[in-house]
Amino acid sequence: MASLPFSTIPIKLPHSVSRKPHDDQPRNPYFHSVSSLCKNGEIKEALSLVTEMDFRNVRIGPEIYGEILQGCVYERDFHTGQQIHARISKNGDFYAKNEYIETKLVIFYAKCDALEIAEVLFSKLRVRNVFSWAAIIGVKCRMGLVEGALMGFVEMLKDEIFPDNFVVPNVCKACGALQWSGFGRGVHGYVAKSGLDDCVFVASSLADMYGKCGVLDDARKVFDEIPERNVVAWNALMVGYVQNGMNEEAIRLMCDMREEGVEPTRVTVSTCLSASANMGGVEEGKQSHAVAVVNGLELDNILGTSILNFYCKVGLIDYAEMAFDRMIGKDVVTWNLLISGYVQQGLLEDAIRMCQLMRLEKLKYDCVTLSTLMSAAARTQNSKLGKEVQCYCIRHSFESDIVLASAVVDMYAKCGSIVDAKKVFDSTVQKDLILWNTLLAAYAESGLSGEALRLFYEMQLESVPPNVITWNLIILSLFRNGQVDEAKEMFLQMQSSGIVPTIVSWTTMMNGLVQNGCSEEAIHYLRKMQESGMRPNVFSITVALSACANLASLHFGRSVHGYIIRNRLHSSSVSIETSLVDMYAKCGDISKAEKVFRRKLFSELPLYNAMISAYALYGNVEEAIALYRSLEDMGIKPDNITFTNILSACNHAGDINQAIEIFSDMVSKHGVKPCLEHYGLMVDLLASAGETEKALRLMEEMPYEPDARMIQSLLATCNKEHKTELVDYLSRQLLESEPDNSGNYVTISNAYAGEGSWDEVVKMREMMKAKGLKKQPGCSWIRDKREEEEEVQVRHFDTSEKSELHNLQKLKDEQGGELSSSDEKKYESIKRATEREITQSADVICCTCIGAANPRLSNYRFRQVKINYLTLNISSSLKSNMPALSDRYLLMSLLKQQNLRAYCPRCKAAIRVLNELVCYG
Repeated sequence: MASLPFSTIPIKLPHSVSRKPHDDQPRNPYFHSVSSLCKNGEIKEALSLVTEMDFRNVRIGPEIYGEILQGCVYERDFHTGQQIHARISKNGDFYAKNEYIETKLVIFYAKCDALEIAEVLFSKLRVRNVFSWAAIIGVKCRMGLVEGALMGFVEMLKDEIFPDNFVVPNVCKACGALQWSGFGRGVHGYVAKSGLDDCVFVASSLADMYGKCGVLDDARKVFDEIPERNVVAWNALMVGYVQNGMNEEAIRLMCDMREEGVEPTRVTVSTCLSASANMGGVEEGKQSHAVAVVNGLELDNILGTSILNFYCKVGLIDYAEMAFDRMIGKDVVTWNLLISGYVQQGLLEDAIRMCQLMRLEKLKYDCVTLSTLMSAAARTQNSKLGKEVQCYCIRHSFESDIVLASAVVDMYAKCGSIVDAKKVFDSTVQKDLILWNTLLAAYAESGLSGEALRLFYEMQLESVPPNVITWNLIILSLFRNGQVDEAKEMFLQMQSSGIVPTIVSWTTMMNGLVQNGCSEEAIHYLRKMQESGMRPNVFSITVALSACANLASLHFGRSVHGYIIRNRLHSSSVSIETSLVDMYAKCGDISKAEKVFRRKLFSELPLYNAMISAYALYGNVEEAIALYRSLEDMGIKPDNITFTNILSACNHAGDINQAIEIFSDMVSKHGVKPCLEHYGLMVDLLASAGETEKALRLMEEMPYEPDARMIQSLLATCNKEHKTELVDYLSRQLLESEPDNSGNYVTISNAYAGEGSWDEVVKMREMMKAKGLKKQPGCSWIRDKREEEEEVQVRHFDTSEKSELHNLQKLKDEQGGELSSSDEKKYESIKRATEREITQSADVICCTCIGAANPRLSNYRFRQVKINYLTLNISSSLKSNMPALSDRYLLMSLLKQQNLRAYCPRCKAAIRVLNELVCYG
């Protein structure tokens, strides 16, 4: 477009005119009558008058035919216009080659969207004027041939035919459709030179063009320079704001518009409703609806659909129903919107009822209706409904529709029938990329990485190139199957194939790593994503916080929190605040978790659940219950997660009375059906309180099969109460439920040891040996930042390493202090790591938790210093074979005999590490 000849345009150009082409044609007495009839849409009467003129031998001039053609344009009467064209051709060249008639014919066919005929006639024009050009450019814009429209604009300028205020708006529309802001600025320059910027319609089209190109500053500048703004100008800028996600600005613009006394139109209100729906602004949307009512705007399809769409999106389905009932002339789109609203709210029966009413109104289902019903079937996993909709599609010849085929595949996948999904896929003749990706998503969600890879290669053999969504799904399928290394390799292959990872790609990698226990690598990928220039979104931030929580890494967690504050992401989603509370709680900073919670911008259940869970971790049962009670005052209904967290808090603190009361209210007051986890918490609580009979009765009466954790808690109680028969019964149940879990054999062995049944202990050990089972070593970790390294690394330890250290020390002593070079290197490495672990584990034990564990101690700080002193002594004494017995005894008396429930999660982890390290050997 560099050849656009704007520089050749003279400064003084003819202004636009509102006259008709060649309105200086001679008129006869019949002209005004014909013109009046045509303007009133009475084309047949006008033709009758022309026939009378012909009968009376009154000369019929070109202007008469021009008026009739204009009347056909008003009425879009294509058939009559063709008849007039035939009569003109029949009457000879005097009419057929008249410039006025030729132009009128081009305008007629262009306005009737008969592009081919219009272009043929336009190409034969002896004289092309601004009117014929306006018609051709206009029809090309309407039919989506926007590049052709812009080329026509350039040709006009080359021919020194200057576009007027009818041509320029269409040219601006074409620039906006292509988002060619550079070309648009050229058009703006032409407007400024030609003096058309005083025309409000031209200025409005410029503002609309800049809005569609995303250049909102220029759009606002054009808008501000309009001397007398009409509602079209206001609407143009408002639409631009909404299209570019500036919904608040659009709402503010409507307020300014009303202050200036400009009456809103249906487009104004519809745009504000869209902005309100996008930002979840319930009050703003209701006010926009009120403006429509106050201004007497009729609920036609445009406005009524916008109101309906708004109420459905914000979940006010009752208001949507009322708007639907008041709408005039409801079409299929209107019905589909309400049906979709019901599906989004999970009101499947209402959606089906609306479909039945739709049929009674003699309206046929279209692809959108059927896709919505398929979506409802998928969401509720109702395969029966899905099959019924599929049968309807087959009976009414919809089975070839590619959108519906994708919906059917998705429905079967969500209902767990991958085989049927594959059958539908195979039976679809024309497969597009979306259909391939839909089946890939089904395989990915099910963790069928092998099938996903086969389909991935098959689609490429079918010459369907994978896009970034395809690669993301393949990576997801590998992660779901636990193939972490393969997923990372696939991510590299995606990049090497020229596909640029999106925010979804990076987040999929991070989430997959977190789900597979590789949280430190997830943090590494977050950094790589930022280095690539990609800004984390809400979900990637949530995943990063989850990784920090898994690592108990307060350092990383604070860094992510700092990023959230700097980028003002707090207000964007309740999930961020929820994740922050969860992260700080699991990293041992309950006060910071409380601070985040107190400053919350949202009062939603997930955030309250996270805070209750935090209190449960720390054994703060009173705070947890108080927060749970406050939900009732705010009218927020608790869910399964709420009761899991509050029962965990009671279990942690051993508060059996509160737990029984809450468990009872769960069903009677809140109508929530207890799940296996709730029963498990109650059984564990009763067993810990010595109520073994009640725990056993509850386990037998519950509507679920007991799991291993539940049986293990009862076995531990039997160990204390010496109930041999019950131990035998529970042992059999435990081994039946999980016969290959080594931990179960250890639990049973410990129970028998408590009973003094050493023969059974030996038997358990032999069974483990026969099955090839070994007790999984315990594992702990610390963050290790060395001076020469910038990045913090996570160092893992397990009990096998501690045993190896002991064995190497013993070998060293036996050989007179000498070890081979490889053994010496290994010995020094493990010893240094163990020393660091002991020291750093003791460092994280906080005074508050020490005091809570033993209230009799008045000097908490002295206690922490004593622990650190003893730990350092033990750490230094590793050089000898065993720590000093007195030091070990003192440390154990300070740590092991305390109430572990009173410690925070970080302190618990540290105490467990110290107990293992101090007591090894």
